Amino acid sequence: MIKSKTIALVAAAGFVLASCQSTPKSTPVPSGKSAALLAMEQVAIAAHKCWIASKDPAFKPYQMANELNSFSGTPRFLLVPAKHYGGKPLLVVQAQGNSSRVDVFGPLMNDPLGARID
Repeated sequence: MIKSKTIALVAAAGFVLASCQSTPKSTPVPSGKSAALLAMEQVAIAAHKCWIASKDPAFKPYQMANELNSFSGTPRFLLVPAKHYGGKPLLVVQAQGNSSRVDVFGPLMNDPLGARID
C-alpha cells in the first residue's frame, strides 16, 4: 500500500512539474541572411562604433563605405579617404558565402594603424 502511494505521488509530482514547464521554444525562423552577412553586420556595427562614432583621431581621415547588401555573396565594408568617398579603398573587410570567417586586407594593414585593426 505504501509502495503504491509513493508511486502515485512520484507520478503526480512528475505531472505537476511537466505542466509547470514553459512552452517549448520554437526553432528560430531562418532570416534568409547568409552566415557571411550576419557576421559582417556585427563587424560593421562594432567597427563603426569603435572607429568612427567614437571620433577616434586615428580614423578621422577615413570614412566607412558599407556594401553589406552585395548580390555577389560577399558582404563587405570599406575604409576610404574621408575627403574622397569614391576613392580607392584603403581597407576591405569582408566575408563570403556561408562562412562567417572575416577577411581583412588593403594598404592600411601595412600602416601602423593595421595593428589596431587586426
